[in-house]
Amino acid sequence: MNLVVLVSCLLILCNQPVRIQARSKGNRIISGHDTQIRNYPYTAAIYKKTSGGTFFCTGALISNQWLATAGQCVTDATKFTIRLGSESLTRDDPNALDLVTKEYVLHPDFDPVTLENDVGLIKLRQTVTFTDYIKPLNLTSEFIKDYRSVQTVGWGQISDDQAGLVDILQYVYLLTMKNEECKNIYGPQITDNMMCVQGDNRIAGTCRGDLGSPLILMDNNIVYYLVGVSSWISANGCETYDPSGFTRIAPYLSWINNVTSNVFT
Repeated sequence: MNLVVLVSCLLILCNQPVRIQARSKGNRIISGHDTQIRNYPYTAAIYKKTSGGTFFCTGALISNQWLATAGQCVTDATKFTIRLGSESLTRDDPNALDLVTKEYVLHPDFDPVTLENDVGLIKLRQTVTFTDYIKPLNLTSEFIKDYRSVQTVGWGQISDDQAGLVDILQYVYLLTMKNEECKNIYGPQITDNMMCVQGDNRIAGTCRGDLGSPLILMDNNIVYYLVGVSSWISANGCETYDPSGFTRIAPYLSWINNVTSNVFT
């Protein structure tokens, strides 16, 4: 796939306002399902309302004050609202926290053309108290293996012809791919710091509005790890067999530790 076409498709996720769409029966992320925030309590909605709509990304809470997301999502993040603790974007929820950003850090080697090093961090102005609905996601230095079952979540578009966000958080199961297979589809711009995922013999994945969404690995049915953040989709659209693209988190663990002053293993 031509790189310019791919990137122009990606920028739609970050730069165009996205409106929140009222749900109707059957609406869902590409092959996804409704879920409750207590199943994914680290999931954060990152948004800024404008006169033309809503700038929207998703992120993952990794400590009591830091979020990890895509680098495309953090520019001007001090103007963003961060919503934790609710699966709904609009509903009054006693478990929800609507917070503001203290600072943001974009990876210094982020390339907006190739999307290499597409990772960023957002620091909340206040620390959060963990509850059943707000908890951090673990990080790991291990590279995820090929053909592993993973999950992602988000509020993004649920079909190519139905624009806008959904109100209720969606989840979907996916499989990791070999990078060589991904290169056969997208070309040599795919690097070792990137990874592709796709549905298991079905159309499934991320769509517009899911930028920054966490890629989640469950280990031994006990511990959940953040292994990637959503970075791109196919220029052919969301409802294709083309894989969804993520930035791997493991290569950036040292950088994350240095920025946050935390020790993630």
